[in-house]
Amino acid sequence: MLIFKIFRRTEWNAFRDAGVTAGAPVDLADGFIHFSTAAQVAETAARHFATESDLVLVAVRPEPLGAALKWEPSRGGALFPHLYRPLRLHEVVWDKSLPLGATGHIFPEGML
Repeated sequence: MLIFKIFRRTEWNAFRDAGVTAGAPVDLADGFIHFSTAAQVAETAARHFATESDLVLVAVRPEPLGAALKWEPSRGGALFPHLYRPLRLHEVVWDKSLPLGATGHIFPEGML
């Protein structure tokens, strides 16, 4: 299983350069890094990044994150993964561009 984080390109570049991130402005405000499961990530993109095209989708394995990863209720009571510590670049399994198409974001083939 993988969990996913959507970054704006500038946020991703800063993360890549620093090797660690506390997340995007919304993460900093909430005190944790927001992630989504594969079943949740398309709605996350539509809800929070509807008009943004220069995005990066990052995949992370939840197990190595240990006790700092908590599954907490959010949209409609669904459990979302929240990371209560900085994310380190070496924990990223892969990153892919997440372009905006005519009907929404275009996710990597076979992901959804």
